[in-house]
Amino acid sequence: MSRKTINIAQIKVQPHHLFYHQCPLLTSGSFSTGHFNTMTIGWGALGTMWSRPFAFVAVRHSRFTYEFMEKYDSFTLSILPPEYREAINFLGTQSGRDGDKIAASGLTPEAAQVVPAPVYAEAEITIECKIMYANDLEPDKIPADVLRKHYQDNDFHRIYYGEIVAVSAIAEYYQ
Repeated sequence: MSRKTINIAQIKVQPHHLFYHQCPLLTSGSFSTGHFNTMTIGWGALGTMWSRPFAFVAVRHSRFTYEFMEKYDSFTLSILPPEYREAINFLGTQSGRDGDKIAASGLTPEAAQVVPAPVYAEAEITIECKIMYANDLEPDKIPADVLRKHYQDNDFHRIYYGEIVAVSAIAEYYQ
C-alpha cells in the first residue's frame, strides 16, 4: 500500500465507521525484537485530550494483547481495506498465545515510523500512539443493559489513551 505521512489534522475518516465497520488492527510490542501481538478491535475513538490528538482503545484483561499493552508504552492502529476482511476476522478470533496467528493471517508486519510496534504493509491508514493514560472500566458506572450484554463474565476492559505521534494514509483519507 502506498501511504504518505500526514498530519493528524489532515485525516478524513468517519470515526464510528472506522471502529465499528473497518475494525482496526491494534498492535503492541516491538517489531525489531519480533515480540508483538495484534488483535482486531471494534471499540475505540479518535479525539483530543489534554490538547493532544489521541486514540483510545479498549482491551480486555483476558486478551493476550493486554500483556503487551501493559509492558510497552505504545501501540499502533492499522486500518485495512475490505479485501482483507478474512484476515481481520481471523486476527480477532484467534489468540497469539496459541501460535503465530500473524503469520497465519498472511499479513505483512513492517516497522512503524516512530513507535516500536509494527504496522501492516496492507493498511490504508496507520496511526501510531504513545500511551498517555490507562484506566479500567468501573462496573458500577456501566449501564445495566451494557453489563448484561457485554460483561456477563466480568471480563472488563482497560481503556488506553494514546497520543497520536504519527499517521500515514493513502490519498483517499487525507486532504
